[in-house]
Amino acid sequence: MALLCSNFLRNSCSFYFNLNLTRNFRLCKRAGFPLKKDAFPVCPHVNLKKISDNSRVCAIRRSFLPCGNVRTACSRTACSRTASVQTQRGRHFHTSTPMRALPAPLLWLILKPLQKLLAILLGRSIRKWWGALPDTRRQLVHEWIRRRRWHLAAGAGVTLVIVALLLLTHLDESPVTGRVRLLVFSREKYMELAALTSETHLEQFAEQLLPVSDPLHQMVEQSVQLLAQRNKDIPEVSEVQWSVHVVEGPQINAFVLPNGKVFVFTGMLGAVADVDQLLIVLGHEMAHAILDHAAEQASLSHVVDLLSLVLVTAIWALCPGDSLAVLGGWAKDKLTELMFNHPYSRKLEAEADHVGMHLAAKACADVRAGPVFWQQLEIVDKLTGNPTLPEWLSTHPSHRNRSSQMDRLIPQALELRETCGCPALPPADPRAVFSQTVHMMLEKAKAQGVGGLDATHESKPASDPAGLPASGAVLASPLKAERVNKGRVPAVTSPLPTAAGEGSQHALQNTSQQGS
Repeated sequence: MALLCSNFLRNSCSFYFNLNLTRNFRLCKRAGFPLKKDAFPVCPHVNLKKISDNSRVCAIRRSFLPCGNVRTACSRTACSRTASVQTQRGRHFHTSTPMRALPAPLLWLILKPLQKLLAILLGRSIRKWWGALPDTRRQLVHEWIRRRRWHLAAGAGVTLVIVALLLLTHLDESPVTGRVRLLVFSREKYMELAALTSETHLEQFAEQLLPVSDPLHQMVEQSVQLLAQRNKDIPEVSEVQWSVHVVEGPQINAFVLPNGKVFVFTGMLGAVADVDQLLIVLGHEMAHAILDHAAEQASLSHVVDLLSLVLVTAIWALCPGDSLAVLGGWAKDKLTELMFNHPYSRKLEAEADHVGMHLAAKACADVRAGPVFWQQLEIVDKLTGNPTLPEWLSTHPSHRNRSSQMDRLIPQALELRETCGCPALPPADPRAVFSQTVHMMLEKAKAQGVGGLDATHESKPASDPAGLPASGAVLASPLKAERVNKGRVPAVTSPLPTAAGEGSQHALQNTSQQGS
């Protein structure tokens, strides 16, 4: 027992000395005074404990020692006997590196399944408890609820008021559109999550990233810098450092993280017909980032999930069996997606189309090419036989509806483009050029005795580019993406040829000249 007490006292002595030593070193260092060499004595009769890998000291009682030549009270620990500290030359005291906490959105994603599991267990326990009660006890419970029904109703009302107040305190105004929305997670928290996400994507696509000297990367880089430069009056654009990463892959996809990391697949570069369409696509993705759509959608999902925990508990408590409870939970999840998640996601996509069109218009892009892009994708889906879901089952609007929505936005975008001092657009409208191209394809299909786009696909495979007319608004196809991936044509050393005019090309050239 004596040995245990002695060891405990020695360990506690060393622990408190290490803590005070770190504080004293920081205090003297901030004051700008040097520490005396004989500041910390050593006890020869006590076992030495190694601290910070560079000094051996012990401590029994506390006293005060001035820092350097100035009477500044710096706490130190002294032994009963006088000695000098034994340190190695050229070493310094260390403190452990602070650990970074997980971002709130990531923590919520981790705890989300656990919350649902707890709700299921609670509902199932209530059902088992109720089933085991005798009839007399059940009558007593019913009587207790009847007598206190007003108290329970008042408690439920107070809870609803508290929830409503919490939601009202988290209302926020959208940066560009001024729309009021619910924002539980702040922009700063989502910036931390975006940093982790970007690191994950960079590791995932490490072997597929194109070098900075690649013409495709330079083209996307110039387009992003042009959008950022022409929209620097928006604080959410000017405060972000935009960086481009082009991933070699057939996916027709591009996305922008809230911290300004732009990821574009070469399949998307093969799907766009000209630089105007590329600017519109990048403007759409940048709009998602500057409007904090990821944080907004996660906030709605978080609130809906928390409120649905009550419904999950009720389902598992009222259903007579586990199989019916599982079926009820699945039906609840589908109804939540169809009634809340999918409609809200389509709303955010439409808002990003609107803001992205304005960003591209200020960058002197021919915004008339926007509807053509979605018409191209619609025809490609029909030619390749890709199944298309109804819009109410999808998180994105249909290609046809997006094209129609952009048609309605074009007059306003053209006015904005004109006020930004952009070059005049040529009279040839990309929408008219695209309509003539499709008409020529249909006429050719009829002449061959087949009807419809699907029949055209059967009679002439999509891998034969000769069937497409030589127009600026070339139909996007998987073949084009494959050509961009494998054998890159020399034309991409400069921006993609525009179908309608030279406004956006001229702006890109100015941007490249300024950068060089």
